[in-house]
Amino acid sequence: MVIFAFRIIVLALTGWFVLPANAASRTEHVFIISIDGGASWAIQNAKMPVLKQVAREGACTWNAETLIPQTLPGHTSMLTGVGTDQHKIVWNSWIPSNGVVTFPTVFTAAKAAGLSTAMFAAKEKFQHLVQPGTVDYFDYSRAAAVVVLKSDSGGPDVRKEGVVSSRAVATNAAAYIVSHKPNLCFIHLADPDTVGHAFGWESSEERKAFAETDAAVEVILKAVRRAGIAKRSVILISADHGGHGKGHSKGTPQDMIIPWIASGQGVKKHFSIPESVHNSDVAATALWLLGVQPLRPLEGVPVVSAFKGGRN
Repeated sequence: MVIFAFRIIVLALTGWFVLPANAASRTEHVFIISIDGGASWAIQNAKMPVLKQVAREGACTWNAETLIPQTLPGHTSMLTGVGTDQHKIVWNSWIPSNGVVTFPTVFTAAKAAGLSTAMFAAKEKFQHLVQPGTVDYFDYSRAAAVVVLKSDSGGPDVRKEGVVSSRAVATNAAAYIVSHKPNLCFIHLADPDTVGHAFGWESSEERKAFAETDAAVEVILKAVRRAGIAKRSVILISADHGGHGKGHSKGTPQDMIIPWIASGQGVKKHFSIPESVHNSDVAATALWLLGVQPLRPLEGVPVVSAFKGGRN
């Protein structure tokens, strides 16, 4: 929290953190792709030519950090821009009686600004992030989900979870992108997490899962181009957590260190992001790009150095 407080003060003083209500947008469309279980070390060891080309040709750091190495809390930080002490999502399962997150998400702010929104999730528990009236289209294809047994820690205590394959999520997202061209779209690809829990993050099966995820990323990128909006779009790619063994809740560097990649309109070419980056910076960056005022102060900050006209 001390680090976040310092970052907030710096951004406020430099004028980047507090957006004026009428801030000009820097792009028309932002696509957030999250690779569930996307450990930087595992991705770099995997065959992911599409993702690696995007990272190489755009702006990237392989040393970003998640706030908490669990899927639902981590993604809530990614899409709210704050930690668990503010967004209060500390569980990691679909529990309908718990309701939805109360802290405003990026979708809440985008809808308040009159923008169109969509979310494509591989796991049912992402419904906890859909505040009423904030997501124009939410897709969790229950009929396509496969029930798996998993343990966040990799230990003996397991739970059931329905998961949709990355290919299926990407295919559904691609069709919607072409037909509706949303201003803000979140796409969740979960194969690495599913396979990591079953076989281990070091396994050959996991490397195949990352390859499948790379193919899914390609489907999404092609859809953006087919929709005719590539030159007016920014792609942000990150992760909720990493992993090691068959789990990811130990807080080791393998669990905590994730990629943070930007590509598209206004993004610096072949740029290595020098500053510390957290997954909560996704929310702040997305709103900054769209010219949307956060509805409440964020702990995450826009990664402005990744964009032309930014620092560094």
